[in-house]
Amino acid sequence: MRNTVLALAAILAAALIPQVLTYFGEDYLIGTASRIAIYALAAMSLNLILGYGGMISFGHAAYFGVGAYVVGIASFHLFDGSTIFGFPGTDAAFLSWTLAVIISALVALVLGALCLRTSGVYFIMITLAFAQMLYFLFVSMEQYGGDDGVIMYNGRNTFPGLDLSDDTTFFYVCLAFLVAFTILVALLIRSRFGKVLQACRQNEARMRALGCKVEHYKLATFVLAGAVAGLAGALNGNHAEYVSPDYLHWTKSGDLMIMVILGGIGTLLGPIIGAAAFLLLEEFLPVLFDAANLSTYKEHWRIVFGPLLILVVLFARGGLLGTLAAIGGRHAR
Repeated sequence: MRNTVLALAAILAAALIPQVLTYFGEDYLIGTASRIAIYALAAMSLNLILGYGGMISFGHAAYFGVGAYVVGIASFHLFDGSTIFGFPGTDAAFLSWTLAVIISALVALVLGALCLRTSGVYFIMITLAFAQMLYFLFVSMEQYGGDDGVIMYNGRNTFPGLDLSDDTTFFYVCLAFLVAFTILVALLIRSRFGKVLQACRQNEARMRALGCKVEHYKLATFVLAGAVAGLAGALNGNHAEYVSPDYLHWTKSGDLMIMVILGGIGTLLGPIIGAAAFLLLEEFLPVLFDAANLSTYKEHWRIVFGPLLILVVLFARGGLLGTLAAIGGRHAR
């Protein structure tokens, strides 16, 4: 009951963010709030395979980038008036976002079927290798800007009854997807499927001995995580109105992993807290450098962020969420 109340309070607080920011004249931060919701969605999808499935993937940005490129390419062909595989381009959100989810899921299915034949460090390296292959594939596509990426000249996708070009409306759409996936993960990890998945993470050999088809559970989770990462990528492409190969780079996978670790691996809300902390530090640390007359170093804000992450790993094993829970527990006593 207590967790339900806290979750409802968190959703209500998040829903009031645009009004609070508008009241204080900080409307530009609504875009930052949308980015947090988008990256929290991507981080939660990674946490599904990393935290609950024990699959350390260093190529999760591949699906994030594929989802972004689906909407970017669809928008490009609509603006250009050309076709792709005989089909015209589109800026309809329902169609392009659905395609982003389906294509990302298919890519995850193929790569997952190959990667899950390995384990340990070999799994880490092969997921990284496939992600980099896709990165260089999109870099080589000169029609879609190559290394420069694709600008969505038509602006954000369209959806009947919603003005996605409005930052507040777009934020609520991103928040709705985040809340829906959070509920889905909460139900999933409590289901038989989720319990088997977590048991496979703890002792895969024993689950095999019991006759469990471990590969099927892992692959299904891998595909679901890839599909949701693709949706997050589609939303991010719309948010920026621009798609770049950088979305698929291994450093983006590293950022997502940092968000999960920072918030708390294997926890429901940890990735959301981690994404918020990461992006807020990215937003405001350069400002603090300016305020301290250290503007020369503001591009190197990770010099400060790195030691903070090390401290969290060393002294807050449950991440920021675990630390907050421990503080709350002491106050409750």
